[in-house]
Amino acid sequence: MKTRRSDHPRRRVDARGKVVISRAPLHEQVAEEIRRMIVTGRLAPGEKIKVSELAEELDVSLTPMREALKILGKESLVDLIANRGARVSEITVDGTRSLFEVISRLEALAAELAACRITRAELQELEDLHRQMIESHQANDLQAYFDLNLEIHNLVVDAAKNSDLTRTRTSLAFHVERARFVSVATRGHRDLSVRDHDNLMQALRDGDPDRARDVWQAHLERAGNEACRLVALWEAETDQAAAQ
Repeated sequence: MKTRRSDHPRRRVDARGKVVISRAPLHEQVAEEIRRMIVTGRLAPGEKIKVSELAEELDVSLTPMREALKILGKESLVDLIANRGARVSEITVDGTRSLFEVISRLEALAAELAACRITRAELQELEDLHRQMIESHQANDLQAYFDLNLEIHNLVVDAAKNSDLTRTRTSLAFHVERARFVSVATRGHRDLSVRDHDNLMQALRDGDPDRARDVWQAHLERAGNEACRLVALWEAETDQAAAQ
């Protein structure tokens, strides 16, 4: 099935219905679209990528598709297999645990620094995003909730104003997004997550770096534990299906 024109890699529409013109090369836009499919689970771990079908769906030729897959291969989101095409990389309990051991501390440091360095404009933007995220949570709109949650995490990192921290975190970002999307699938976890976000916002308003750090580290550790739990269930179901 073709994507809606608003989902076309070369034509995006913002919330006001205005066309967003991207200056990125086509293969990078295609990579972004496939990356999103992987992060949200539309392309499942271990799934063989049907290049021709996906190119048709995105309404692009095979050349930008192949270039996009090379980008995703370098990001370890896709495994490129000689003469056998490409598969979505697996997501494992051990890999998820290792990832969150690092990212929980990186983002906790970002929150600590942000509490001291955030500008009024950045804080207001966070307030707006936080309000929208709560509304999406109440409406049980998982995709909107995830997108807003991601924007908040990114803005907290930006507000830390530490280029080395940002660069290190960016190198892990796509894998974190993938694991975080797994963790937000559970309504009960999202309830706790919203509470953590409330507590972070208060710490940022108060300019309390210790509180911001502790809240955000606990928040990321909880997300990691939930992601590991769900990945373990998926691995068990996959093993059981393979044994039958």
